[in-house]
Amino acid sequence: MPTEPALDEDIATARGTSGVPMIEFDSVVKKFGDNVVLDHLDFKVAAGDRVTLIGPSGSGKTTILRLLMTLEKVDGGVIRVKGEPLSHEKKGDRLVPASERHLRAMRRSIGMVFQQFNLFPNMNVMENLTEAPIHVLGRKKSEAQERARELLATVGLSDKETAHPTQLSGGQQQRVAIARALAMDPDILLLDEVTSALDPELVADVLDVLRTIAETTDITMLIVTHEMNFARDVSNRVLMFDQGRIVEEGTPEHIFTNPEQERTRRFLDAIIAGE
Repeated sequence: MPTEPALDEDIATARGTSGVPMIEFDSVVKKFGDNVVLDHLDFKVAAGDRVTLIGPSGSGKTTILRLLMTLEKVDGGVIRVKGEPLSHEKKGDRLVPASERHLRAMRRSIGMVFQQFNLFPNMNVMENLTEAPIHVLGRKKSEAQERARELLATVGLSDKETAHPTQLSGGQQQRVAIARALAMDPDILLLDEVTSALDPELVADVLDVLRTIAETTDITMLIVTHEMNFARDVSNRVLMFDQGRIVEEGTPEHIFTNPEQERTRRFLDAIIAGE
């Protein structure tokens, strides 16, 4: 069962101020059976930061994103989004495991793009982009469609409004998935190996779209990727994970040019050798 830590009064006092982290993991533990995937993990992401998580498969990177999307539950510790507990909610002066209602409300500020595109196959592109804004955010259809057209222009697919997912290439589907995540106007965008399912010739277009979003918006981005050049270009901070812990962190220049830890150097050497 998740723990029930006491409410952090300092964070409670600071809510609503610019100094509150957009994302905070406070001694978070996640297990699958006897396998400890995240081991008392602590880290913070400031508003507008673009943070890339790197490390070997199984090091806990994707689990972090899934916890933020509430697709998994913590086994210990607390996750906070904009100073508010995500995995827990207040009951008196304590935090208890969050209700589904609380989770739904918190999810509204977070968008995620998965490895697989997860588009609704029975809906065309416009319907994929407007379904959630209309039914979850309560927007008027005309308003949702106007926003969808802006986003389709951003991702270079203005001519695909009426196309169905099966009529699009993998790269086009992933760009629609990015637009769909942004259609909810999230404060946080989570990117989970968004190019791993694409043919190599389709990767560049998707990464170019994400570079544009990073350059032209103040959205907070948490990125899991093996595309090291992309990570270098868009990130202002890189975290190296191994066995559920952060073993090194720093600027892209520091991590990719002069890492301090042997584990980081071996990982990057293996990635470069595999390219």
